[in-house]
Amino acid sequence: MTQLTPYLCVADARAAIEWYVAALGAEVTYDPIVMDDGRVGHCELAIGEAQWMMSDQFDSAGIAAPDPARGAAVSLHLTVADVDAAAARIVRQGTPMARGPEDSPPSGRVAVFVDPFGHRWFLNQPAES
Repeated sequence: MTQLTPYLCVADARAAIEWYVAALGAEVTYDPIVMDDGRVGHCELAIGEAQWMMSDQFDSAGIAAPDPARGAAVSLHLTVADVDAAAARIVRQGTPMARGPEDSPPSGRVAVFVDPFGHRWFLNQPAES
């Protein structure tokens, strides 16, 4: 695969940054650009080599956070070394798993959750060959 970098929109980027750092072990790789009205116009985060960009929602630009009542349109797939440890860390932050952790041959070990900002994540610990 070639690289595709997701650009997430959330209703509260500052809270999302804190949650992604605490629950997923993310690091901020590009500090938030704060707009005149106080909203985050852009920031970048990473977990290992997995990177994404993020901002607050801006009606004027036609971008909005997910509507949890409608379900997720996209799932973010994150490969981790230990699905059980990652899932436990997420649950400790108050977010339940929608599925797993469980073995799912041939994929390996998997877990699925929806973060507090409406984004669906698929955690995968590849099966050992």
